[in-house]
Amino acid sequence: MVNFENKDRYNVYDLKRLVSLLRSPGGCPWDAEQTHESIRRNFLEEAYEAAEAIDEGDTDHLCEELGDVLMQVIFHSDIEADAGRFDLDDVADMSVRKLLTRHPHVFGDIKVSGSGDVIENWEVIKRAEKKHETIADSLDAVAKSLPGLWRAEKLQKKAARAGFDWPDVSGAMDKLDEELGELKEAVKTGTGMAGELGDLLFSAVNVARILGIDPESALNGSSDKFTARFRRLEEAAAVRGKSLDEMTLPEMDVLYEMVKRELENKYDA
Repeated sequence: MVNFENKDRYNVYDLKRLVSLLRSPGGCPWDAEQTHESIRRNFLEEAYEAAEAIDEGDTDHLCEELGDVLMQVIFHSDIEADAGRFDLDDVADMSVRKLLTRHPHVFGDIKVSGSGDVIENWEVIKRAEKKHETIADSLDAVAKSLPGLWRAEKLQKKAARAGFDWPDVSGAMDKLDEELGELKEAVKTGTGMAGELGDLLFSAVNVARILGIDPESALNGSSDKFTARFRRLEEAAAVRGKSLDEMTLPEMDVLYEMVKRELENKYDA
Protein backbone atom coordinates (compact mmCIF):
# COMPACT_ATOMS: atom_id res chain seq x y z
CA MET A 1 0.00 0.00 0.00
CA VAL A 2 1.29 3.44 -0.97
CA ASN A 3 0.76 6.17 1.58
CA PHE A 4 -0.43 9.55 0.35
CA GLU A 5 -1.15 12.36 2.78
CA ASN A 6 -4.80 13.26 3.26
CA LYS A 7 -5.36 17.01 3.04
CA ASP A 8 -8.29 19.36 3.10
CA ARG A 9 -6.98 20.89 -0.11
CA TYR A 10 -4.36 19.72 -2.59
CA ASN A 11 -2.25 21.80 -4.99
CA VAL A 12 -0.46 21.26 -8.29
CA TYR A 13 2.62 19.91 -6.54
CA ASP A 14 0.49 17.24 -4.86
CA LEU A 15 -0.87 16.26 -8.27
CA LYS A 16 2.65 16.04 -9.66
CA ARG A 17 3.76 13.84 -6.77
CA LEU A 18 0.66 11.63 -7.08
CA VAL A 19 1.25 11.00 -10.78
CA SER A 20 4.86 10.07 -10.05
CA LEU A 21 3.73 7.65 -7.33
CA LEU A 22 1.18 6.03 -9.64
CA ARG A 23 3.84 5.49 -12.31
CA SER A 24 6.55 4.29 -9.94
CA PRO A 25 7.25 0.67 -8.88
CA GLY A 26 4.58 -0.40 -6.41
CA GLY A 27 2.12 2.07 -7.89
CA CYS A 28 -0.49 1.37 -10.58
CA PRO A 29 0.48 -1.22 -13.25
CA TRP A 30 -1.69 0.50 -15.89
CA ASP A 31 -0.17 3.94 -15.28
CA ALA A 32 3.33 2.48 -15.35
CA GLU A 33 2.73 0.93 -18.78
CA GLN A 34 1.54 4.09 -20.52
CA THR A 35 3.50 5.95 -23.18
CA HIS A 36 2.95 9.24 -25.00
CA GLU A 37 1.39 7.30 -27.85
CA SER A 38 -0.92 5.15 -25.73
CA ILE A 39 -2.53 8.12 -23.97
CA ARG A 40 -2.45 10.54 -26.90
CA ARG A 41 -6.19 10.10 -27.48
CA ASN A 42 -6.88 10.57 -23.76
CA PHE A 43 -5.19 13.98 -23.96
CA LEU A 44 -7.40 15.01 -26.90
CA GLU A 45 -10.57 13.72 -25.24
CA GLU A 46 -9.84 15.61 -22.02
CA ALA A 47 -9.27 18.83 -23.98
CA TYR A 48 -12.57 18.39 -25.80
CA GLU A 49 -14.38 17.71 -22.53
CA ALA A 50 -12.97 20.95 -21.14
CA ALA A 51 -14.20 22.73 -24.26
CA GLU A 52 -17.66 21.24 -23.73
CA ALA A 53 -17.70 22.56 -20.16
CA ILE A 54 -16.89 26.02 -21.55
CA ASP A 55 -19.78 25.69 -24.02
CA GLU A 56 -22.09 24.69 -21.17
CA GLY A 57 -21.04 27.67 -19.06
CA ASP A 58 -20.61 25.25 -16.13
CA THR A 59 -17.67 26.48 -14.05
CA ASP A 60 -17.67 23.48 -11.69
CA HIS A 61 -17.50 21.13 -14.66
CA LEU A 62 -14.79 23.29 -16.25
CA CYS A 63 -12.71 23.16 -13.05
CA GLU A 64 -12.94 19.35 -13.08
CA GLU A 65 -12.06 19.01 -16.77
CA LEU A 66 -9.15 21.47 -16.56
CA GLY A 67 -7.82 19.27 -13.77
CA ASP A 68 -7.94 16.29 -16.13
CA VAL A 69 -6.09 18.27 -18.80
CA LEU A 70 -3.48 19.35 -16.24
CA MET A 71 -3.06 15.75 -15.15
CA GLN A 72 -2.33 14.81 -18.76
CA VAL A 73 0.36 17.52 -18.99
CA ILE A 74 1.93 16.28 -15.77
CA PHE A 75 1.70 12.65 -16.88
CA HIS A 76 3.50 13.28 -20.18
CA SER A 77 6.11 15.39 -18.38
CA ASP A 78 6.69 12.61 -15.84
CA ILE A 79 7.33 10.12 -18.64
CA GLU A 80 10.02 12.43 -19.99
CA ALA A 81 11.45 13.11 -16.51
CA ASP A 82 11.98 9.37 -16.06
CA ALA A 83 13.76 9.29 -19.43
CA GLY A 84 15.96 12.20 -18.36
CA ARG A 85 14.96 14.50 -21.22
CA PHE A 86 12.82 17.16 -19.53
CA ASP A 87 10.46 17.62 -16.59
CA LEU A 88 7.46 19.77 -15.66
CA ASP A 89 9.70 22.71 -14.69
CA ASP A 90 11.25 22.62 -18.17
CA VAL A 91 7.76 22.75 -19.67
CA ALA A 92 6.88 25.77 -17.52
CA ASP A 93 10.21 27.45 -18.31
CA MET A 94 9.66 27.10 -22.05
CA SER A 95 6.11 28.44 -21.78
CA VAL A 96 7.15 31.48 -19.72
CA ARG A 97 9.98 32.33 -22.11
CA LYS A 98 7.65 32.03 -25.09
CA LEU A 99 5.05 34.33 -23.52
CA LEU A 100 7.68 36.92 -22.61
CA THR A 101 9.10 36.90 -26.14
CA ARG A 102 5.72 37.06 -27.86
CA HIS A 103 4.44 39.99 -25.77
CA PRO A 104 6.97 42.74 -26.59
CA HIS A 105 4.14 45.28 -26.28
CA VAL A 106 3.86 44.32 -22.59
CA PHE A 107 7.45 43.48 -21.65
CA GLY A 108 9.26 45.60 -24.24
CA ASP A 109 9.06 48.87 -26.16
CA ILE A 110 6.76 47.78 -29.01
CA LYS A 111 3.62 49.89 -29.40
CA VAL A 112 0.33 48.40 -30.56
CA SER A 113 -3.01 49.98 -31.42
CA GLY A 114 -5.12 46.93 -30.59
CA SER A 115 -5.47 43.17 -30.65
CA GLY A 116 -4.98 43.05 -34.42
CA ASP A 117 -1.44 44.36 -34.04
CA VAL A 118 -0.84 41.85 -31.24
CA ILE A 119 -1.79 38.95 -33.51
CA GLU A 120 0.37 40.23 -36.37
CA ASN A 121 3.37 40.67 -34.06
CA TRP A 122 2.77 37.19 -32.60
CA GLU A 123 2.89 35.65 -36.08
CA VAL A 124 6.05 37.52 -37.05
CA ILE A 125 7.82 36.50 -33.83
CA LYS A 126 6.61 32.92 -34.17
CA ARG A 127 7.92 32.66 -37.74
CA ALA A 128 11.30 33.95 -36.57
CA GLU A 129 11.38 31.48 -33.65
CA LYS A 130 10.48 28.55 -35.88
CA LYS A 131 12.84 29.75 -38.64
CA HIS A 132 10.02 29.83 -41.18
CA GLU A 133 11.53 31.55 -44.20
CA THR A 134 8.42 31.34 -46.38
CA ILE A 135 4.64 31.35 -45.97
CA ALA A 136 4.69 27.72 -47.15
CA ASP A 137 6.91 26.90 -44.16
CA SER A 138 4.22 28.35 -41.90
CA LEU A 139 1.55 26.26 -43.64
CA ASP A 140 3.62 23.10 -43.18
CA ALA A 141 3.88 23.90 -39.47
CA VAL A 142 0.10 23.86 -38.92
CA ALA A 143 -0.59 20.72 -36.89
CA LYS A 144 -1.94 17.86 -38.99
CA SER A 145 -3.60 16.48 -35.85
CA LEU A 146 -6.06 19.40 -35.74
CA PRO A 147 -9.68 18.65 -36.65
CA GLY A 148 -9.91 18.95 -40.42
CA LEU A 149 -12.17 22.01 -40.45
CA TRP A 150 -9.94 23.93 -38.03
CA ARG A 151 -6.77 22.95 -39.89
CA ALA A 152 -8.26 24.16 -43.18
CA GLU A 153 -9.32 27.45 -41.57
CA LYS A 154 -5.88 28.00 -40.05
CA LEU A 155 -4.15 27.32 -43.38
CA GLN A 156 -6.46 29.77 -45.12
CA LYS A 157 -5.87 32.48 -42.51
CA LYS A 158 -2.10 32.19 -42.93
CA ALA A 159 -2.41 32.36 -46.73
CA ALA A 160 -4.75 35.35 -46.42
CA ARG A 161 -2.14 37.28 -44.43
CA ALA A 162 0.07 37.01 -47.51
CA GLY A 163 -2.71 38.51 -49.65
CA PHE A 164 -3.92 35.19 -51.07
CA ASP A 165 -7.61 35.79 -50.42
CA TRP A 166 -10.87 36.81 -52.05
CA PRO A 167 -11.79 40.50 -51.72
CA ASP A 168 -15.24 39.46 -50.45
CA VAL A 169 -17.35 36.37 -49.89
CA SER A 170 -18.79 36.32 -53.43
CA GLY A 171 -15.58 34.90 -54.88
CA ALA A 172 -15.51 32.19 -52.22
CA MET A 173 -19.15 31.36 -52.92
CA ASP A 174 -18.45 31.03 -56.65
CA LYS A 175 -15.55 28.72 -55.86
CA LEU A 176 -17.86 26.64 -53.65
CA ASP A 177 -20.30 26.28 -56.55
CA GLU A 178 -17.44 25.30 -58.83
CA GLU A 179 -16.24 22.61 -56.42
CA LEU A 180 -19.79 21.26 -56.07
CA GLY A 181 -19.98 20.91 -59.84
CA GLU A 182 -16.68 19.05 -59.91
CA LEU A 183 -17.89 16.69 -57.18
CA LYS A 184 -21.07 15.98 -59.13
CA GLU A 185 -18.98 15.14 -62.18
CA ALA A 186 -16.70 12.90 -60.11
CA VAL A 187 -19.75 11.02 -58.79
CA LYS A 188 -20.98 10.51 -62.36
CA THR A 189 -17.65 9.07 -63.48
CA GLY A 190 -16.97 7.26 -60.21
CA THR A 191 -13.42 8.61 -60.04
CA GLY A 192 -11.71 11.17 -57.80
CA MET A 193 -14.70 11.53 -55.49
CA ALA A 194 -12.71 11.76 -52.24
CA GLY A 195 -10.45 14.48 -53.60
CA GLU A 196 -13.36 16.52 -54.96
CA LEU A 197 -15.31 16.16 -51.73
CA GLY A 198 -12.26 17.39 -49.82
CA ASP A 199 -12.02 20.40 -52.14
CA LEU A 200 -15.70 21.16 -51.56
CA LEU A 201 -15.29 21.02 -47.78
CA PHE A 202 -12.15 23.19 -47.98
CA SER A 203 -14.09 25.77 -50.00
CA ALA A 204 -16.98 25.68 -47.53
CA VAL A 205 -14.52 26.41 -44.72
CA ASN A 206 -13.22 29.37 -46.73
CA VAL A 207 -16.74 30.80 -46.96
CA ALA A 208 -17.14 30.35 -43.20
CA ARG A 209 -13.80 32.07 -42.54
CA ILE A 210 -14.66 35.11 -44.63
CA LEU A 211 -18.07 35.36 -42.94
CA GLY A 212 -16.44 35.11 -39.50
CA ILE A 213 -18.12 31.79 -38.69
CA ASP A 214 -16.32 29.02 -36.82
CA PRO A 215 -16.81 26.04 -39.19
CA GLU A 216 -16.46 23.48 -36.42
CA SER A 217 -19.12 25.22 -34.30
CA ALA A 218 -21.39 25.60 -37.33
CA LEU A 219 -21.14 21.89 -38.14
CA ASN A 220 -21.71 20.94 -34.50
CA GLY A 221 -24.79 23.16 -34.48
CA SER A 222 -26.15 21.36 -37.52
CA SER A 223 -25.39 18.01 -35.86
CA ASP A 224 -27.36 19.14 -32.80
CA LYS A 225 -30.27 20.14 -35.03
CA PHE A 226 -30.22 16.78 -36.80
CA THR A 227 -30.13 14.88 -33.49
CA ALA A 228 -33.10 16.84 -32.13
CA ARG A 229 -35.06 16.39 -35.37
CA PHE A 230 -34.33 12.68 -35.53
CA ARG A 231 -35.44 12.18 -31.93
CA ARG A 232 -38.67 14.03 -32.71
CA LEU A 233 -39.04 11.96 -35.88
CA GLU A 234 -38.94 8.74 -33.85
CA GLU A 235 -41.45 10.16 -31.38
CA ALA A 236 -43.81 11.23 -34.18
CA ALA A 237 -43.58 7.78 -35.75
CA ALA A 238 -44.32 6.13 -32.38
CA VAL A 239 -47.44 8.29 -31.98
CA ARG A 240 -48.60 6.80 -35.28
CA GLY A 241 -47.92 3.31 -33.96
CA LYS A 242 -44.85 2.73 -36.11
CA SER A 243 -41.12 2.35 -35.73
CA LEU A 244 -38.81 3.90 -38.32
CA ASP A 245 -37.74 0.55 -39.72
CA GLU A 246 -41.39 -0.11 -40.60
CA MET A 247 -41.69 3.07 -42.65
CA THR A 248 -40.67 3.85 -46.21
CA LEU A 249 -38.21 6.66 -46.91
CA PRO A 250 -40.94 8.88 -48.46
CA GLU A 251 -43.04 8.41 -45.30
CA MET A 252 -40.09 9.35 -43.11
CA ASP A 253 -39.36 12.38 -45.33
CA VAL A 254 -42.89 13.69 -44.78
CA LEU A 255 -42.58 13.31 -41.01
CA TYR A 256 -39.06 14.76 -41.01
CA GLU A 257 -40.23 17.92 -42.78
CA MET A 258 -43.04 18.23 -40.25
CA VAL A 259 -40.76 18.00 -37.21
CA LYS A 260 -38.24 20.26 -38.93
CA ARG A 261 -40.87 22.99 -39.07
CA GLU A 262 -41.80 22.34 -35.42
CA LEU A 263 -38.22 22.79 -34.24
CA GLU A 264 -36.97 25.50 -36.61
CA ASN A 265 -37.53 28.34 -34.15
CA LYS A 266 -35.45 26.58 -31.49
CA TYR A 267 -32.31 26.53 -33.62
CA ASP A 268 -32.68 29.75 -35.62
CA ALA A 269 -29.37 31.60 -35.52
